[in-house]
Amino acid sequence: QVQLVESGGGLVQAGGSLRLSCAASGGTFSRYDMGWFRQVPGSEREFVAAIRWSGDSTDYADSAKGRFTISREYAKNTVFLQMNNLRPEDTAVYYCAADEHPIAYMIRIEANYYEYWGQGTQVTVSS
Repeated sequence: QVQLVESGGGLVQAGGSLRLSCAASGGTFSRYDMGWFRQVPGSEREFVAAIRWSGDSTDYADSAKGRFTISREYAKNTVFLQMNNLRPEDTAVYYCAADEHPIAYMIRIEANYYEYWGQGTQVTVSS
């Protein structure tokens, strides 16, 4: 069983930065594609970014391109989401997720393919 624990959320002014971390345990981190999703009350969970198990490929939502960077550190079993130039519309609970069965030709961005989820960390961007 994989456990994921997010940290790094908080309150920041528009234009500021935050770095989210997600520490994984209980599984084989190097085999999983890892993703970040976010959700606001009353809305569906939304894809933000994902990184291949090998670390050599990433994918981003259009809203994240050019502002967010996903990375992973195998020695620490941790995936990061560096968020720059934050906007009020980035306000959400951010979730880390692991895809235990990645496929060869693409990184999946649909939440239902990710088997393991963290508890979420709140990000609030004030205007």
